[in-house]
Amino acid sequence: MAKNLVIVESPAKAKTINKFIGKDYVVKASVGHVRDLPKSELGVDEETFEPTYEVLEGKQKVVNELKAAAKKADTIYIASDPDREGEAIGWHVMNLLGGDSKKVRRILFHEITKNAVRKAIEHPIDIDMNKVNAQQARRVLDRLVGYKLSPLLWDKVRRGLSAGRVQSVAMKMIVDREEAIKAFVPVEYWTFAAKLEAGNPPPFIAKLTKVDGKKTEVAKEPEARTIEAALKSGAFVVDAITRKEKKRSTAPPFITSTLQRTAYNRFKYPVKRTMQIAQKLYEGKELGGLGFAGLITYMRTDSVRISEEALGEVRQYIATKYGDNILPEKPNYYKVKKSAQAQEAHEAIRPTSLEFDPEKIKDFLTREEHNLYKLIWDRFVASQMKPAIFDVTDVDIQNGPYTLRIFQEEAEEDDEEKPENERALPAMTEGEKLSLLDLETKQNFTQPPPRYTEATLVKALEENGIGRPSTYGQILTTIQARDYTYKHDGKFHPTHLGVIVTMLLRQSFGDIIDEKYTARLEEELDEIEDGKLEWTDAMREFNEKFVVDLERAKTEMMQVKGEGIATDEVCENCGSPMVIKFGRFGEFLACSNYPECKTTKEIAKGDAAEAGDDTIICEKCGKPMQLKRSRFGQFFACSGYPDCRNTKDPRLLKAGLPTEPQPPCEICGKEMVMKSGRYGPFYSCSGYPDCRNIRKIGGGLRVPPTPTGVKCPQCGEGEIVQRRSRRGIFYSCNRYPKCEFALNAKPVPRACPKCGAPYLLEKQTKREGHIEACNNPECGYKAPITTPEETRAPAV
Repeated sequence: MAKNLVIVESPAKAKTINKFIGKDYVVKASVGHVRDLPKSELGVDEETFEPTYEVLEGKQKVVNELKAAAKKADTIYIASDPDREGEAIGWHVMNLLGGDSKKVRRILFHEITKNAVRKAIEHPIDIDMNKVNAQQARRVLDRLVGYKLSPLLWDKVRRGLSAGRVQSVAMKMIVDREEAIKAFVPVEYWTFAAKLEAGNPPPFIAKLTKVDGKKTEVAKEPEARTIEAALKSGAFVVDAITRKEKKRSTAPPFITSTLQRTAYNRFKYPVKRTMQIAQKLYEGKELGGLGFAGLITYMRTDSVRISEEALGEVRQYIATKYGDNILPEKPNYYKVKKSAQAQEAHEAIRPTSLEFDPEKIKDFLTREEHNLYKLIWDRFVASQMKPAIFDVTDVDIQNGPYTLRIFQEEAEEDDEEKPENERALPAMTEGEKLSLLDLETKQNFTQPPPRYTEATLVKALEENGIGRPSTYGQILTTIQARDYTYKHDGKFHPTHLGVIVTMLLRQSFGDIIDEKYTARLEEELDEIEDGKLEWTDAMREFNEKFVVDLERAKTEMMQVKGEGIATDEVCENCGSPMVIKFGRFGEFLACSNYPECKTTKEIAKGDAAEAGDDTIICEKCGKPMQLKRSRFGQFFACSGYPDCRNTKDPRLLKAGLPTEPQPPCEICGKEMVMKSGRYGPFYSCSGYPDCRNIRKIGGGLRVPPTPTGVKCPQCGEGEIVQRRSRRGIFYSCNRYPKCEFALNAKPVPRACPKCGAPYLLEKQTKREGHIEACNNPECGYKAPITTPEETRAPAV
């Protein structure tokens, strides 16, 4: 019988640890939190701020199992995640164990590997009450704000709304940005770009930077035309050539926020999705002959620290694979920002072992998992390389009083992003005369600040010290779920509801939803974790301010519920003003003469708003089309419904895409009809569900998958076929989605001569050329593929 009990948070984590922890241990999962504040009441004493906890609904069975296992164990190890929330979960579990809590020890590890877990068990510690209190303070703060503010919004605006200490600040930032965009006044300016040619090719572009030695500022067209004429009539002469080296330091390994931002910018993964993928990589994956392993360190971290053991491993890897000339003399150490000093014991996000090369384990990961893992791997390895060195050439060209400049960075030899003629400048000498090939005189206007994307909003929240990266995914999800904002073309737009709620909160709780005040609260939570501040003192200081604002808001906050927000639009049926109202399905326009007039209209958002204000006429029956809403978004429907069922997707109208009839289905010959899904409009066979053929808007006829002759090794029933996606060609089982086996390289029906595997992969690499390789990671067979031309005997 096992003598020791190890309690972790997730069943997946338990499964991984159970594989290498030994027979003397039994591993159980708490399945996340086991206790929390009650749902139906505040659950916080407003004098002492002492919280009242209760077992979460549906968790009593888990608690009973943990108690039963604890009674049989000599020692109980709490192995929840190494952050505040994990510490609090461990403390709650310990309290629920009652008398058995005396046997409890805390173990910490930042990666789920055999070595890390064994070391943690050998050096157990006690529950860190400073961390627990920091988490309790955050939970009580959020409960006080949410529980007190939300009913106020229900009373003043509509039921079902919510306010949060951090989510309201995030929403305020989106609204503030929208107001800045609307208030922005464009400023005209002119630029000049000369296409020049020296005695040697290639031609190049130089831009006007100075006039009479001062920075160029041309605001009006008459001045621009004068300069244009002077440049065309004058002579371009090389005035000065400056060459210097420029170093570009390597970026530090990922922390939570930088991983979220980079994954969004690179793959357009939402923040929440990135964290879900990272969680799977952290908890472990089955890697065939390599066993079951956690692939990355803990993904909720603000620290860029790397353990000495990992530093040694990556430096050895770089020296072996890339050579000593890429390796710095000493490891690269990165500065930990102030807000992360409480997490200094944590590590950055990195691979747990460089044995698990991304390409080596690719077939055991989903595409999303591989993308994120390779991103983490590449960033970690690059972080310990020497800085990149570029040769920078600055050329100043004089034309009378006008100075033009070329800014040129000469790329490294393996840089294939630009063609050769764009990378290099021609050889020039000072005093050399240049020929003018073309002169572009361009009118420009300054642009308003851009709307936030998920990546830029995360960056802004982090820079302002608001919340923690581990909570950003939930924040962004909540403000969209509450209909406060929506994303269009990847950018956040506030709804009318979001604007009015933010306005009301700003007027009554301006100090509490202020960015600087919220950041100060985050600093206080760090001070609680460091043992420098009593958590109840921080709660008391906050509550004194909050209670005063709350009482004033109850009487002074504007009443929107039932009355709506006035607009300039007039009811088409009775002529009364239309007002914006908020229902459970979102905002809409309603006649202010209700209930005598019950006219309502959908408020256009996103593509529907950009499709134009002109009345859209049904091309089938000639009647006007009206804006409607479905679970997939807004669309235009004929007002002649149900006699005419014609619909249009706003995305097509906005983009001007074709809406004319399509060629018949290339599979069954039936008519193709336009439909709208969560990812946009598309053509679908009218024979659905018997025929499931679909066609992209603007795309050609579908090309059927190409057979390879290789039987699927996973299900044993299907055949591997060649398919094409937006990312290129790949190979997968023709029984998808019942079988999800996929490959990136072409399989060929030849048995491996080394291990007997039923197929080989054809690959083309820069280093090895055209080769065939075994897909079995334990085999390692590789051999060049020779073409008939290469094997043909030479002519005599």
